[in-house]
Amino acid sequence: MWKWLLRLVVWFIELFAPDRKIVLREGDTLPQPLPLRDLVLLKDDGEDWSVGLRCPCGCGDTIELLLLPGVEPRWDIRIDERGRPTLSPSVWKSTGCKSHFWVHDGRIVWT
Repeated sequence: MWKWLLRLVVWFIELFAPDRKIVLREGDTLPQPLPLRDLVLLKDDGEDWSVGLRCPCGCGDTIELLLLPGVEPRWDIRIDERGRPTLSPSVWKSTGCKSHFWVHDGRIVWT
C-alpha cells in the first residue's frame, strides 16, 4: 500500500512541477548529490558520455544511462530549444524499485 501511495504523491508532484532540464558537466563522473529533478549530461572531450538522474519514483537511487555509440545498453538524448530532455528508449530498472518510465520533453511518463 505504501508503494502505491508514494507513486500517487510522485505523480501529483510531477503534474504540477516545472519541466526537468539538463545540467551540463564536463568529465565522466556524476556529481554527488544529483539535482532533485534535473538530469545531468556528462560530456568528456566534447562527446556526450552519459546522463544521470535520481529515480523519479522517490526511492532516491541514482540512474546512469550511457550515450556512447557501440555500448549496450545505450540511450539517445534530444534536448529541445527550451532545454527539456527526451530520452529513448524508456528507462526500466531491473533492481530495487523496478520503475519503468519515459523522459519526454522534460516530463516523466510512467508506463
